[in-house]
Amino acid sequence: MSAVCGPGVPVPADPAGQEGRDVPSDGVVVAAPTAARRIAGRRPGEETAEQGGRDGEPCGLIVRPLPACPPRPPDPPAADRPLNVLRFAALGDSLSEGMGDPAPAGGWRGWAVHLAGGLAPLPEAVELVNVSRSGALSTDLVDGQLAAARTARPHLASVVAGANDTLRAAFDIRRVAEALDTVIGTLRADGAVVLTACLPDPGRMLGLPAPLARPLARRMRAVNTVVHTLSRRYEAVHVHLADHSWVEERAAWSVDRLHPSELGHRLLAREFHAALTVRGLATGRPPAEALDGPPPSLLSGAWWMATRGTRWVADRCTDLLPDLLKLAALECRHAVLGTGHRLDARDRLETRAALAAITPERTADQPRDTDHAIRTNGATMAG
Repeated sequence: MSAVCGPGVPVPADPAGQEGRDVPSDGVVVAAPTAARRIAGRRPGEETAEQGGRDGEPCGLIVRPLPACPPRPPDPPAADRPLNVLRFAALGDSLSEGMGDPAPAGGWRGWAVHLAGGLAPLPEAVELVNVSRSGALSTDLVDGQLAAARTARPHLASVVAGANDTLRAAFDIRRVAEALDTVIGTLRADGAVVLTACLPDPGRMLGLPAPLARPLARRMRAVNTVVHTLSRRYEAVHVHLADHSWVEERAAWSVDRLHPSELGHRLLAREFHAALTVRGLATGRPPAEALDGPPPSLLSGAWWMATRGTRWVADRCTDLLPDLLKLAALECRHAVLGTGHRLDARDRLETRAALAAITPERTADQPRDTDHAIRTNGATMAG
């Protein structure tokens, strides 16, 4: 497998999976065949919306697609295109960058690398282009990662983002919905099969007290509602992790409790592989569960907190904590009055309004059926 990893910046050797939530300089750094090549980005039909977080009830909203996407980059000369290579692009934040899963040779590996190894019978028949970046917000995917990913002309593209947005005081579900719709819709119009996932809320993973955890849970449910709706609109291959059984396993998470451990990354890769296999899009062996490195330990957790965790907590306190404390106070007041349901209803209405705002119709450049092309490519490679 040839791999390409996120932005053109050094990969931090932080075993805890430190997050910055969401810009790299332009350029491509080519690493060893088993490592990852990073491509840098620049910062700078109707449907019923579905309640996220669980495979929940429809909320009855009618939504329409976004405007036509920008022109796709031209095909490279035939002589420059590798034959029978399945191209896989990963867009997102530190989760897709691989934080929490240290590579044996240094840097990060992650679920996208594990998945890429099982997409085809021969690992060398897959090229992974990973443009994800630690700390990326959903808008960062539009501002830099999308252009870099489209340059690779992927057959498959994963779009997993939004958790960082929930950890920002300026969280805006409408902005998240618009960004994800632009990214997923553009990739589908280019002909790529898109992979998506809904995620557990950070407050639950961090074990925060209920008044602090509930506001974050509502935000994550809003993001997951958007992801569910867009996944159905664009026929994405979707993995549901918000309430998955292994999410509760401590061993599946790194010492910071926000990023998967090596085991968690492998389990996530296996979930995507299973979903792709059902659609006939993954023809290689499932990623192995066997670990290459040791699981997170109390010592590694203490070391992370002493070296990197303190700064991370300080950054979050500066940005999120004042806002979160206000939300917690509001939560407690409604709990005393027995009106907590009003907060849930308010967030549902805001999410519906965000999806309703995605109204212009996409008429040009309709998505092409790449499932058959990928199957054919896989069969050719297998032969």
